[in-house]
Amino acid sequence: MGSAKTNGLSVFLLSALLLFSVFSSVGCQALWNQPYSHAQIESSTLFSSFSEPPKHLDPVVSYSSNEWSILGQIYEPPLQYHYLKRPYTLEPLTLQTLPEVRYLNAAGQALQNNQTVAYSEYTLTLKPNVFYQPHPAFVMQDGRLKYGDLSEAQLKTIHSVADFKEQGTRELLAEDYVYAIKRMGLRQNHSPILDTMQHYIVGLREFSSLASEDYAAKIAGDPQVKNRFFDLRNYAISGVKVIDKYRFSIRIKGEYPQFLYWLSMNFFAPIPWEAERFYKQPGLVAKNITLDTSPVGTGPYYLAENNPNKRMRLVANPNFHDEFYPVDGLAEGADAALLNDAGKKLPFIKEVVYTLEKESVPLWNKFLQGYYDASGVSSDSFDQAVSIGAGGGMQLTQEMQDKGIGFLTTVQPTIMYLGFNMADPVVGGYSEQQRKLRQALSIAVNYDEYITIFLNGRGVAAQGPIPPGISGYQTGQAGLNPYTFEWQNGRAQRKALEQAKRLLAEAGYPEGRLPDGSPLTLYFDTPATGPDSKAQLNWYRKQFAKLGIELVIRATDYNRFQDKVRGAKAQMFVWGWNADYPDPENFLFLLYGGNAAIHTNGAGINSANYDNPEFNRLFEQIKTMADSPERRDLIAQMVAIAQRDAPWVWGFYPQSLALYHGWYHNVWANPLANNTLKYKRIDAAQRTAMQQQWNQPVIWPLILVFALLLLAVYPLYRAYRARQTKRLVATEERF
Repeated sequence: MGSAKTNGLSVFLLSALLLFSVFSSVGCQALWNQPYSHAQIESSTLFSSFSEPPKHLDPVVSYSSNEWSILGQIYEPPLQYHYLKRPYTLEPLTLQTLPEVRYLNAAGQALQNNQTVAYSEYTLTLKPNVFYQPHPAFVMQDGRLKYGDLSEAQLKTIHSVADFKEQGTRELLAEDYVYAIKRMGLRQNHSPILDTMQHYIVGLREFSSLASEDYAAKIAGDPQVKNRFFDLRNYAISGVKVIDKYRFSIRIKGEYPQFLYWLSMNFFAPIPWEAERFYKQPGLVAKNITLDTSPVGTGPYYLAENNPNKRMRLVANPNFHDEFYPVDGLAEGADAALLNDAGKKLPFIKEVVYTLEKESVPLWNKFLQGYYDASGVSSDSFDQAVSIGAGGGMQLTQEMQDKGIGFLTTVQPTIMYLGFNMADPVVGGYSEQQRKLRQALSIAVNYDEYITIFLNGRGVAAQGPIPPGISGYQTGQAGLNPYTFEWQNGRAQRKALEQAKRLLAEAGYPEGRLPDGSPLTLYFDTPATGPDSKAQLNWYRKQFAKLGIELVIRATDYNRFQDKVRGAKAQMFVWGWNADYPDPENFLFLLYGGNAAIHTNGAGINSANYDNPEFNRLFEQIKTMADSPERRDLIAQMVAIAQRDAPWVWGFYPQSLALYHGWYHNVWANPLANNTLKYKRIDAAQRTAMQQQWNQPVIWPLILVFALLLLAVYPLYRAYRARQTKRLVATEERF
């Protein structure tokens, strides 16, 4: 009988030992919470996230930063920004050199003597041997597109571009850039810059009218035409011409040096006609396989997976042309390690996995575990990541430093502002009393406080419409807004509230009261309707209440909000502007009277409807001038006029803050460039080692629980064995 007990105990102990061995083996060799495959984490793959799925990946339509972060890696306009240089500097991307420009008279001939410039003609010469990503649109058979007319049987097996058995390519041609401009001109494509470009590109307005009317007529005759190919090659833009295989020209009206900046934007990225012909098949449109979901470009990456509800994935373009990491141009004060990869072929990262993360807390936790290579910093995690020094500067906490995490912060070329509707009879107008009302409000709405409370100090109170990093921005006392700030102890200090109250009384509203003694009531329109916005809206109420003014919040959905602003029906609102290009004209045109919403049927970008004749006159002068001391003097005059009139409360310039792990290299802030992923590099071996170190499973609680279970079960086991022994003895006694 003793032998049976011993065998049972041995089995019991052996089971525990085996389980312990399994736990230990798994703990040492694999990470239980690893969200990626071994092949991915050990390769040059970047792991990132997105919170807002892109709506448009068609470059002629897209005008959103979250979309451009994808498109910039796939498409290549003619020019790009040098990755490292400051100030921001254009350089050729697919061109051999920067465009050559000729200035012409009204007859289209080279200027003679002191003739006025009527036209500027840019000639662009492409690099040879630039090829598109592999794509079925380029597969030819018997001189035709093999997949140009898909049958129902073929469509049954197609769910994405990757499902096509054959993938082809072809060389980038000058005609592809011309075709892209034609797509911009087709009104039905809803390009947000068409109205702007029609003012400059010769013949674009006429082309747009003709092609758009013809297309509309075809659709009226057959609504399904919108799902079929409309061949824009049959139409011409008089000012845009293909010269030969690698050269094309763009003629614009007058002088407009800023036009080069537009040539770095995705609107001017090449579109091969074959791609549009391929995607304009009703069967593919029905499956949502279109240029808007499946882009085709010559850039360093192609979109291998587009599941906006879960994941997006970029893969290195095997056909990418030769491009190399910069060998010079390092900005003053930048880390010299940014040139460690000088002259090496791009791109370094071979795959990018973007995972949908709607909540900031899980994203942050995964970053700390090493499962995301970089991260922003939300308000919830700010104190864990960053500490503020005595001088107000940011530095990483010891916890972040111990993990080898780096951080990058820069003031964005962006302004956030509170706009007044200058067409409104109360907050608008140009009389001295109306100006003083807005000046009083500009003092009272304390954006220094807002930056501290809601942005963890990540911002700079604005003095005017032009942000840092843009020509025309002035630092120190020279850039001070004298109507809102005073210069004290070597820094800008917001004026005291008593001065705002004095201005308010001079405006005719003493203590914030109307002549009949009732409180002045103002209206603030906003699309901020979520619970997170409640604190900010309450803050705005308190700012106005300091002057005795009652603020009524009118919250609505974003589409309705836009309609109210464009229809000049909003009295006050908060909005912002990100630089399209590094020129002050890109900010001053937000206040140009010709762009006022009330003058453009809601299409203009001057949402405040500011219309000062002197400001307008100066803007007409500077918008076509190259950067020069004379131009900067005129811009300073414009800023002074706008500061006095106060059509905006000059809110703040946001300050970005990004954290990244030590294995993520060549990280550098270039907010105007959208194609910077190709310069980044991942040390996959270091990442794997750190993930193993930070994420070892803690298994001793499991072992302890299992041991306690065994101890609890063992008495039952002994009782069972005792009964079995008793029965065996009784049986033997009977026999």
